[in-house]
Amino acid sequence: MEYEASLDRAYDDLPELGTEEARLDVPDPALETDGAFVRFTNIEQVADALDRDPDHLHRHIQGDLGTSGTFEGGQARYSGSFTRADFENSLDEYVAEFVTCSECGLPDTRLVKENRTQMLRCTACGAFRPISKRSTASSGQQQETVEEGGTYEVEITGTGRKGDGVANRGKYTIFVAGAREGETVQAYIKSTSGDLAFARKA
Repeated sequence: MEYEASLDRAYDDLPELGTEEARLDVPDPALETDGAFVRFTNIEQVADALDRDPDHLHRHIQGDLGTSGTFEGGQARYSGSFTRADFENSLDEYVAEFVTCSECGLPDTRLVKENRTQMLRCTACGAFRPISKRSTASSGQQQETVEEGGTYEVEITGTGRKGDGVANRGKYTIFVAGAREGETVQAYIKSTSGDLAFARKA
């Protein structure tokens, strides 16, 4: 009886399984233009939906946008002129890198440090992986280019905030509509923005 009770408690502690799209309800970024700055007014609510520290999310966005910024009073402010798409793309990258499990695709993960290495551990399936740094990619990878109208074979290694497959080619992060993690697909590049590319399966 004690074993069965312990088993029941263990099952109660497990997160409910389901698709990432159904379980990860992230509010759209609320933005305000303030002269030469853009304010991200609901960054705490977005971070809370992702179960992440808002300052960690802020620092990722700041680095991704390549600008200076501040985080105080529950709001983040970034120097420069940026569009809603810039922030949404940055959030997609954040989810793929710091939230989504690369094995089961669920967002039930925790960021932990093990031997000075930041790891993403999944509480749903038990998988774990180190957080990769795009800046440490090999020089050979950095030379790979992505051009609008081109088609490239890519491996889908993650899932974006809106359910698109995520792949990497050199310095580029490619979001492939309709692709799923684990697939190798031919990606037709519809558009690019900085080191981001948006594609569909060819």
